[in-house]
Amino acid sequence: MARTLRIGSRPSALALAQANLVKTPLVHAVEDLRVEIVPINTSGDKMTSASLAHVGGKGLFVRELEEALTDHRIDIAVHSMKDLPAILPAQFRIAAVPEREDPRDVLITRRGSGWDALPPGARLGTSSTRRRLEALRLRSDLDVQPLRGNIDTRLNRLANGDFDAIILAMAGLKRLGRSSDNLFYCPLDTFTLIPSGGQGALAIEALADTTIGGSPELEHAVVALNDSRAFAEVTAERSFLATIGASCVSPVGVKAAADGRLLKLCAILFSPDGKKSLAGEIEEPHRFVEPPATTANHPATTINHPAAALGAKLGKRMLERGAGELIGRE
Repeated sequence: MARTLRIGSRPSALALAQANLVKTPLVHAVEDLRVEIVPINTSGDKMTSASLAHVGGKGLFVRELEEALTDHRIDIAVHSMKDLPAILPAQFRIAAVPEREDPRDVLITRRGSGWDALPPGARLGTSSTRRRLEALRLRSDLDVQPLRGNIDTRLNRLANGDFDAIILAMAGLKRLGRSSDNLFYCPLDTFTLIPSGGQGALAIEALADTTIGGSPELEHAVVALNDSRAFAEVTAERSFLATIGASCVSPVGVKAAADGRLLKLCAILFSPDGKKSLAGEIEEPHRFVEPPATTANHPATTINHPAAALGAKLGKRMLERGAGELIGRE
């Protein structure tokens, strides 16, 4: 007898592409499974012009999806990991983190590649406070202007001459297969321009105390999508953010890199006005383990995973150096 698994997703082209990345392997893994993608408009999707920092942050992209989980209108939700708060409400859990896409930011220009090719006072488009401050740290002469909209809208505004350059996430461009012969793409090293925590990763969210779809087989199939390397990296990043008390709009970059048996974590954070910054890094041996499949969610700082301890350690070190005051944590 055919069963149905309902995946909640934002309705944007990128979000639906990401939901399909989860749908396809599930259909192949479970016999007679019908997977339905349920588009759900979020508050963030409806606010296309206002700055996210002024209207509630990236959490606006997950609220309605979590409500649909609670109401059992969907069985799982697929998010961009960087949109999730560092600590989830207790009734939810991250059931799996699939293999991570390229986490880098990319500088896209009309005349050349790299920071050095930009003319003095070049107009740079981004609505990310973190990207704006990191860019100005490298090129203080840039004229950084707000830019929102989907990927095509942003690329078109650059091509039409509204900006000399824009910064986007490489993962979104790859997942949508976007490129242009008229533009130049310069990926930015993650230890030069440190991305947002979770950038390039997906989060499959489920209820903490409920087996997915009421079926152990579906639970196992979803959890099997987890990539232990990606899970370790984002766990360290989210643990760091939780430890310093960063919000979804705090100007913080944090990136973990798992290499063999080592896990390295680098971070940078800014004061809201960008006048002060603080950077740090840590590297330790790491043992890859899988996440618990059906246990209740715990805050990232106490989750039973070795990578969380690394993120918490760096977070505590940076708090001792004034990180809390710098980002305005009470």
